[in-house]
Amino acid sequence: MTHSLGHAEWDAAAADFDDEPDHGLRDPAVRGAWAGRMADWLPDQPGHLLDLGCGTGSLSLLAAERGHRVTGVDFAPNMLDLARRKFAPHDARFLLGDAAAPPVPAASYDVVLARHVLWALPDPAAALRTWVTLLRPRGRLVLVEGVWGEVSPAGIPADRLLGLVRELVHGGVRHEELSSDARLWGKEVRDERYAVVALRD
Repeated sequence: MTHSLGHAEWDAAAADFDDEPDHGLRDPAVRGAWAGRMADWLPDQPGHLLDLGCGTGSLSLLAAERGHRVTGVDFAPNMLDLARRKFAPHDARFLLGDAAAPPVPAASYDVVLARHVLWALPDPAAALRTWVTLLRPRGRLVLVEGVWGEVSPAGIPADRLLGLVRELVHGGVRHEELSSDARLWGKEVRDERYAVVALRD
């Protein structure tokens, strides 16, 4: 996962990253809630999925369990080590790199997935332009984002992200509000959390 922390700080955070309910997905109810969303967001037919800012890989592991072949990219080596351990029984590869400019070939993926990544990048619009080039025709973007905190909110509002995506993808764009589903977070939340799923034409 990409974050405003420096590389070293984010690498150090790997040790307890999965302690957050929506990071580690250790609680069966939380895991089941995300599995249900992923089943709805991903293609029925297994394909190649790129998880950008993958962290420890919990979300893309759900995709692998549905038959998708996963490539994960993150700039924190310790996060990638944990992801590789999680994926031991599955066909996956994990690459050290920048989520905004991942070290992967264009037009190679059926899904580009990013959760809580775009908001922390210096130029979300440029990152999205790059990500769209990584999709095959009729591929899809699956973006989970939000605006966190009530005193000093940080994030990317849904309206802004929808506007950016609609400039780039013309095959259909869907927005899902996620804040009201406490099962996803392991607790009640009051800030803005959502998903955008977009099909490349």
